[in-house]
Amino acid sequence: MSDPQIDPAGNTQQFRAFAQNNEQETAKQRTSYVIPITIAVVAVVIIAVGAFLLLS
Repeated sequence: MSDPQIDPAGNTQQFRAFAQNNEQETAKQRTSYVIPITIAVVAVVIIAVGAFLLLS
């Protein structure tokens, strides 16, 4: 027969492991977008400065 008592410590440990893993995946996703966005912003600024210098 199965044990009718549920170990709350086991559930807490499983939740903590899940939450920690989820935070790490979110951080990885966030950093994967930072580099392309930074490159795009720098490119737009360079193009804007170049256009300003050519037209002035």
